[in-house]
Order: sequence, then structure tokens, then C-alpha cells
Amino acid sequence: MITMSKNNRWIQWIGFLGCVVLMSACKQAQKTQPQGNYSTMTVSTTDKELTTAYSATIRGRQDIDIYPQVSGTIQELCVSEGEKVRKGQTLFIIDQVPYKAALNTAVANVKSAKAALATAKLTYDSNKELFAQKVISDYTLKTAENSYLTAEAGLAQAEAQEVNARNDLSYTVVKSPSDGVVGTLPFRVGTLVSPSMTQPLTTVSDNSSMYVYFSMTENQLLSLVRQYGSLDEALKQMPDIQLQLNDHSLYEEKGRIETISGVIDRQTGTVSVRAVFPNQSRLLHSGASGNVLIPNTYPNCILIPQEATVKQQDKIIVYKVVDGKAVSTLVEVADTDDGQEYIVLNGLAVGDEIVSKGAGLIREGIQVK
Repeated sequence: MITMSKNNRWIQWIGFLGCVVLMSACKQAQKTQPQGNYSTMTVSTTDKELTTAYSATIRGRQDIDIYPQVSGTIQELCVSEGEKVRKGQTLFIIDQVPYKAALNTAVANVKSAKAALATAKLTYDSNKELFAQKVISDYTLKTAENSYLTAEAGLAQAEAQEVNARNDLSYTVVKSPSDGVVGTLPFRVGTLVSPSMTQPLTTVSDNSSMYVYFSMTENQLLSLVRQYGSLDEALKQMPDIQLQLNDHSLYEEKGRIETISGVIDRQTGTVSVRAVFPNQSRLLHSGASGNVLIPNTYPNCILIPQEATVKQQDKIIVYKVVDGKAVSTLVEVADTDDGQEYIVLNGLAVGDEIVSKGAGLIREGIQVK
């Protein structure tokens, strides 16, 4: 009986130890179950304005290269580099002596042709009377008529030569075709110039307002069309834009987008855009660079922090909290990036709960507290 009692006690101890081991295993299993504390947020709507920057180049409204239209040596420089000029102001004077002589010759030729025409007319009129009296033959009359017509043609030719000579003389005075600023002056007094030269005498830049050129991607263009309905409406309704200069300062005047190309470049996948900025202070210079800053307003949009997302190639994922667990969800965002927030176009609804921080550390199905 004593032996049986001891055996029973041993059996009880073994059973007790087995329960303890089983409970420890269950607790260990519970500890290994994935779970964690994460910041969450409830999705709502708000109004948001984002600014997108585009690399840009600045050009004068008109950059006109000035070439000579006649050959000769430069006799006078009438402007200096960087000088503001008006339309029609003299820039250069080319040697006029040979062109004045050519004009005098052309004028003399016109006078001679007029005299020859007058003589031919007298002869022709006289022969018409003699022919009516049957004194001369039809051949003689026709010959006189042809001489008269030849004299008329000779006068027209001489007058055309006079016009050319006057034009050539006028081309010796090189004038500015528009208001603007004079560029470099590589040629000095005494330099032989001609219309066939490859380098211009100078460049006159109309800097009263400046064109700023930049490019948009195809996706940005599509987003713009969706936002405003059409390109024409976008050009009408888009807000004024700003220009960030090369030293990162903001240009004091605001500009407007004037044109958007309707053709996408096959090589770059972009469209060309032109904006115009006033330049009364003459701070902007042709050939400079900067960044165009375009504000985009999104009313009643879903806004989430970028740290609430995980980017996988070209896809963006957020984690919804559903029944206490993280569920990955693919979202579509606007093609604007301020480095802090995304505007969600598709994939989330008002009232959804999402993990707002540390999304890159979360795994599918993890318990979220």
C-alpha cells in the first residue's frame, strides 16, 4: 500500500510538470506572434496647395542676330556693349563711298533711259502719222514701236537698279530692328564684313519681358488636363507662377504660362512649355537658368504623409488597419512631390485607418496596436 501511494505521488508530480511545460510553450508561442505599436491616422479630406519645380532656361523675348547686308569695312561703332537701344537706332556704319558712287551711276542711268524713251516715243508717234499717210511701210512702223518698247524696258531696268543702289546704301547704316540690349561687339572699326560671315555683328535682345522655357512629363501633362478639363482651360485658369533664380532667390515679379506644346517629344517623353515674365528691372538676362515654381491646388483631397507609404518600383503601398491587422493596399497618388506628403487619388476612402509612420517595417497581417 505504501509503494502504491508513492507511485501515485510520482505520477501527480510528472503530470504537474507536464502542465507547467505546456503552459510555458503556449506563452512562448503567444510571444512570437507578430505584433507591435504603430502610429495610425484616420483618412480625411482637406485643401492642399503643392508647388512643383521645373528646371528652366531664360531667353529674351527676341534675340536678334545682326548681320550686314552689304560688304565693306566698318567705319563707325555707334553703340557699346550692354547699351539699351530703341528700334531704328543706328548700331554700325559701313563704308558708304562705293555705294554712294553706285547710286549716282544708277541715277544717271535712269536719266539716260528717260531721254532714250522720250526719243523713241517721238520717233514712234511720227512714224504712226507717216504710216497713216502711207509714206512708210508697216515694217518701219513696227520697228519704231519695238524701239519704243525697248526704251520703256530700259527705263524700268534703270529704275530697278536705282532702287537696289539706294537699298545698298541704306544697308551701310545698320540699325536695330527692335528695342533691346546690345550684346557683345566682336568686330571693331576697320574690320571687313560681308553678308556671308557666320558670326553676327552683335545680338540685340528684347529684354522688356522674358521667355522662360521648361518641360513637363507626359504624366504631368495628363494630370494638368484632368485637373482643368483641357489645355486651353489650363492656360486660362492656371495661377501665376514664380521663378527661382540661379542663386536660389525668388524673382520679385510673377509670370504666366503662355503656351504648352501639343506634341510629346519621342526621345524625352516631355512637352515644351513657355512662360513669360516682366523684366522692367532688367534683372533677368538671356541665357540664364533657374527653376519655375508652379502651384497646384487640390480641394477636398486625401493627404497622407510619405512615411506612411512604401515604394516598390513604380507602385506605392500603404497599410490599412483592418480588424486590428495590417493589410497592404495599393494607392495612386498625384504626380507632385514636396518630399513630405502625397495626395491620394485612388485606393483610400474617408474613414479608413492607416499606419501613419514606419510603414517600411510592417509586414502583411501584423497585429497593430
